[in-house]
Amino acid sequence: MPYLTRSAAGTASTGVGLGFGVPGYAHPLVAPLEWGELTRPATPLHWVVLNVADGPGTRPDPRCLETAGRLRNAGVRVLGHLDTAHGARTFGELVSDAHRYLDWYRTDGFFLDRCPTERAALPEVRRTVTTLRALCERGHIVLGHGTHPYAGYAEDAEDADQLVTFSGSWGDYRWSQAAEWTAAHPPERFCHFVHGVPRGHLEEALRLARWQGASTIYFTDRTADGGRADPWASLPGYWDEIVSRVGTGVSE
Repeated sequence: MPYLTRSAAGTASTGVGLGFGVPGYAHPLVAPLEWGELTRPATPLHWVVLNVADGPGTRPDPRCLETAGRLRNAGVRVLGHLDTAHGARTFGELVSDAHRYLDWYRTDGFFLDRCPTERAALPEVRRTVTTLRALCERGHIVLGHGTHPYAGYAEDAEDADQLVTFSGSWGDYRWSQAAEWTAAHPPERFCHFVHGVPRGHLEEALRLARWQGASTIYFTDRTADGGRADPWASLPGYWDEIVSRVGTGVSE
């Protein structure tokens, strides 16, 4: 299915074929190289998450405004980071954050981080997604579960465009298995985020993503360092190599 975007035509992918979903780098002030790499022509990029200050912050951030503008001009789809706190944050809080992202950064959709996975939370998540779509002219919505949720989260394409069904270490990913219900859906519905992937295992990791039916990925050799570090904050050391591999389809 083609995904609607508010970005100009450019490098943003329609979601078909293997490509990158970037969970969000460190603030542009401390990670200018990372954000700059996302505007490189022909990078197979599906979307990038903008997380200003665990959300949109309390006022527009000049550096983030500039970065979001450059990404939008390059055709990159930018998603605002909304932390659901596993369902602890209220509907009103999430919608308020969404308004700030749209008003200040003109985001193309939203990434619902720490999204609930259980069946009981599904009606409230659907309510939130329906409201976000109305606010963002049917913008791109990603549910950041980080694991396989109750199958109902994927039953209706109107609920969300994509689900993150894995987010974790390479040690866990290489032995993971996709839930049986995912086979009923196309790969463009699923995303995998994996940290600690050694350079020598990149091909294996890319093949595993394909076998498990995920078309949006982000692999990095950075690690969580026992929970003390954010593995997504900076570029992987092999960024050029993985961009080339994904862009040329050598892992197919």
